[in-house]
Amino acid sequence: MGNGYWQLAKVVTAYIGAVIGAGFASGQEILQFFSLYGWNGLLGVIIAAGLFSYLGSLVMFLAVQMNTSSYRELLFYLMGFRAGRIMDIFNMLMLLGGLGVMLAGSGAVFSEFLGLPSFFGVWLVALLTCIVILGGLNGVLTVNVFLVPLKFLVIVFVSIMALVYQGGFSSLQSAQSAPATAGVAGHWLWASILYVSYNMVVPVAVLSSLGRTVSLRIGVTGGALGGLGLGLAAALIFLVNLSFYPEITGYQVPLLFVAGRLGSVFQWVLGMLIWLAIFTTAIADAHGFASRLSPNGGIRYRLFGIGACLLVLPLANFGFARLVQVFYPFFGYAGLILLVSLLITPLVRFSQKR
Repeated sequence: MGNGYWQLAKVVTAYIGAVIGAGFASGQEILQFFSLYGWNGLLGVIIAAGLFSYLGSLVMFLAVQMNTSSYRELLFYLMGFRAGRIMDIFNMLMLLGGLGVMLAGSGAVFSEFLGLPSFFGVWLVALLTCIVILGGLNGVLTVNVFLVPLKFLVIVFVSIMALVYQGGFSSLQSAQSAPATAGVAGHWLWASILYVSYNMVVPVAVLSSLGRTVSLRIGVTGGALGGLGLGLAAALIFLVNLSFYPEITGYQVPLLFVAGRLGSVFQWVLGMLIWLAIFTTAIADAHGFASRLSPNGGIRYRLFGIGACLLVLPLANFGFARLVQVFYPFFGYAGLILLVSLLITPLVRFSQKR
């Protein structure tokens, strides 16, 4: 693989890995934000894919042009100094909170899926994240290049097998008569926008740290391809949810229920996938926090990354579900502010230059 393709793969996988967490891989996020709106939800997935692709390209364009190594410079550009400083504090808190949620999620997988004490899962992800952080930025990107495609391919494979199991397009045709219920936002379009805003906080922190390591062309292309990849995975999960509707709405981990229909092997593979999604998101959170406090990397980057893992360990004791209920609504509203800034500020700056 040439150096250009390797750099492109790093950008694409860093973006996808920052978004596909436990909620995405489990199918629950796609169910709540899209599938419960029936076929209108597919329009929402398409809009979300377009926004992910555009915003990923935009963040990489700004990061490379501004030569950023953390999201702080980007926030100041988008919001100004005062608002940027406030958002900077929120972002650091969100990255720490997200890391704590991922550790708790690993504990939940170990206790509910493997029947092991939850602290095994908590400490395993904390330890592995510290090991990856010790490898520096290259360590983070290299791990993503190998783990994220595996995660992505498993989602695609299980989704396609589930659709075949249900009868392919015939199951989707019959699903058209399924009544659409109100999802998390009351309207499919608003749900789509909220989903993107909620999921852009961590990618902005991760992608903006690459401004000094990739070229403009590779960065913009990687952001676009990463967004399209997210859209493809979301669309497949959407179709699976719809083909198993309404039975699937009674499960907290929809794709695990679907995999159980395909056989115990599929269920085990998907269970490990959900844990893998937790792990890669924990890496993204720890990296985003460490790169903010130590943009130039080095020993301080490693110390801050490891310190973040140790700092949030007590949070994991509160449990995965409780932490999601507390932190995720906050993430969504803060992400909405960031989304509006990303959509408006560059256009305003460009028009002023014109």
